Amino acid sequence: MTDTDKKKKKTKMVNITINLPDIYDENIKKLIGMKIVASRSEAIRTALRDFLHDEYNNLKLLDYFKVEEGL
Repeated sequence: MTDTDKKKKKTKMVNITINLPDIYDENIKKLIGMKIVASRSEAIRTALRDFLHDEYNNLKLLDYFKVEEGL
């Protein structure tokens, strides 16, 4: 894979600011210490990706997308 190919596949990241309860941050730090995730950002991206995936599947089960297609 060339450098050009790598640049094309790289996802653009945006910087956002969120407020989390202390307990969330403490648990994220534990995950980092256990080498389950590399950083806070990775932990939050993983949690958000899993949440969005679950919600998408829930909407499919409820035939949400079939209703939208009929509009």
